[in-house]
Amino acid sequence: MKASLILSFLKDLAKNNNKDWFHENKPRYEEARKEFESFVNTLIPEIAKFDKEISGLTAKECMFRIYNDVRFAKNKPLYKTNFGGFIAKGGKNRGHAGYYFHIEPGNCFLAGGIYMPQSDTLKAIRKEIYYNYKEFMGILSDKAFKTYFHELGDDKTSRVPTDFPKDFEGAEMLKYKSYSVFCPLAGEQLLSDKLNTHIISVYKALMPLNKFLNRSFIQ
Repeated sequence: MKASLILSFLKDLAKNNNKDWFHENKPRYEEARKEFESFVNTLIPEIAKFDKEISGLTAKECMFRIYNDVRFAKNKPLYKTNFGGFIAKGGKNRGHAGYYFHIEPGNCFLAGGIYMPQSDTLKAIRKEIYYNYKEFMGILSDKAFKTYFHELGDDKTSRVPTDFPKDFEGAEMLKYKSYSVFCPLAGEQLLSDKLNTHIISVYKALMPLNKFLNRSFIQ
């Protein structure tokens, strides 16, 4: 992937986040977008080797639009200053746990799991953790997982969710509003010819968590 080409465009966009500039530089955007799309298309079959749920996906099903929704927000930039792709069963909008890749000047990272799921999905995940707590903690404490990920996000409820006993040993794990994890991607890693290998290693370590989360609500 020509990461420098993408980063150069995004840096300039951050300085000129307006319709006129974007229109004048549309060819640069298209070139950067196609570069990112091509890269995501190379990742999908590699991930499918160990997670068959995402077999057959295309990058277009996984990539987020660069246009912000500004209908109900004041002073929100017209354009995002990042490219993001979420590789998950059915594509980015189906609500499943998956593999996320984010490229943005000064803020590149890999992530995964499930972010802010619907209430029924969240309840199903919590039930899965409640009934299979040791298995869940085994995933989080696995050596490969801990090499890249340290903890779940910090957005939690103040109390143990309704329908679960307060004295449950894993009560804290039921308080999360999202079950997602994050792995920073340094600039030198992004520009390295070993980028693909690194990403696949991270995603392989992430796969058991995604499988656990998805089985709780995918029939």
